[in-house]
Amino acid sequence: MTKTIKNYINGEWVDARATDVIPVHDPATCELLANCPDSNIDDVNTAVQAATDAFEEWRSTPILSRAQYMHHFKVLVEENFEDISQIVVKEHGKTMDEARGEVRRAIESIDFAMSVPVLMRSDGLEDISSGIDETTVRQPAGVFAAITPFNFPFMVPLWFLPTAIACGNTFILKPSPQTPLSTELLFEMLDELDLPEGVVNLVNGGVPSAQALMEHPDITGVSFVGSSPIAKIIYETCTRHGKRVQAQGGAKNYIAVMPDANMEASVKNILGAAYGCAGQRCLAAAVAVGVGDAYDQLKDELTKQVANLKVGYGLDETTQMGTVISDSAKNRIESMIAQSADEGADIVIDGRGITVDGYEKGSWVGPTLIADVKRDTTMATEEVFGPVLALMKADSFEEAVDIINDSHYGNAASIFTSNGKQAREFKYNVKAGNIGVNIGVAAPSASFPFGGQKDSFFGDLHGQGMDSIEFYTERKIVIERWV
Repeated sequence: MTKTIKNYINGEWVDARATDVIPVHDPATCELLANCPDSNIDDVNTAVQAATDAFEEWRSTPILSRAQYMHHFKVLVEENFEDISQIVVKEHGKTMDEARGEVRRAIESIDFAMSVPVLMRSDGLEDISSGIDETTVRQPAGVFAAITPFNFPFMVPLWFLPTAIACGNTFILKPSPQTPLSTELLFEMLDELDLPEGVVNLVNGGVPSAQALMEHPDITGVSFVGSSPIAKIIYETCTRHGKRVQAQGGAKNYIAVMPDANMEASVKNILGAAYGCAGQRCLAAAVAVGVGDAYDQLKDELTKQVANLKVGYGLDETTQMGTVISDSAKNRIESMIAQSADEGADIVIDGRGITVDGYEKGSWVGPTLIADVKRDTTMATEEVFGPVLALMKADSFEEAVDIINDSHYGNAASIFTSNGKQAREFKYNVKAGNIGVNIGVAAPSASFPFGGQKDSFFGDLHGQGMDSIEFYTERKIVIERWV
């Protein structure tokens, strides 16, 4: 009998009150892995009440004690490293190497949370006026929630949860119903920490539970990662209900390749950036812009190397690219590939219709390379979120920058060059939140904020880094005189 995942509320695993479920499949084997409850407003209300009741005791817990839980948590994640990675592969479809990389980056976020006792320290001045001292202190702000995506089911929740609770807040996580098994294991480890009841809570489900979290009056702030249309809705809904919100959206990430770039090294980086995780990441390279003579070299080298990528089941250690998340995603991606041909582009390598022996029913889309893409076409402007790389040509560095800045997205952009002057101008002029120089995936480490501009981010404070400390705390100014 297929298991139905439970919620974790007030320190206990509990059945959702909602009776509807969402099936969770392995996208490669099509095996039904579990059923995810589609929790409703009653489930959310119960979780919020538990988090609210737990807040006062938790905020008064010494900060060094709160941080100590993170040390124990990291040990548990390290001990379960391979099991977590395998679950990520089975529910998401990425390769083992990609899953291991995800878990390793998640551990970086736990490391960052250990530094909260230092990062929450504030400043002050004696004798700001005669006999008067003035200081600032940071205090936890309340109950927070995160609504997280399918593409990094273990890592993204840990962008938020460890820092939030180390700062003294209580927390509710609503993961994607497509990939809830990673977070089930995550909460099994959190349960081993013996945190006070209600400090961390898990509510599984889809739109109803997300809507309830956004509208609940006792939730201080909400973090979100997902597509830009949904991020905008999250932002508008949360702000309308008086909440803090950081809503990280989608992307159309451009890579400029200059004639003086090391072409072999550049293409190796671009391959990983475009086809890693089957292109299902917000930092995926979507468009490579060959500048001048670099275009033909780039096209030739990519054509050779893309054709050699091995697509297969992620648990096979020789696999270089796995599946997309579902058949609906596959159909959408293949439709966009067809549309690019209708708009005059050249499909150099077509990933539609591929199969993998033994897994014929899987959600496979092969690595796809599309050349001669023009500005203002779908493939140049809209997020594919799949293993598709578009090639565009620019006659000059200035035109390449203009092409990049013309996008309504602004998550990331990279340049490959050996020219320091052009690299500096690229960093200075390109309107994107994460900039790479000879780096294909410009992913910030946990101690830096995860940038995003234009339609790739809605809010004021980004996830990770000092932005997260600001997001999860209130600053209080204390002015005192003793006579």
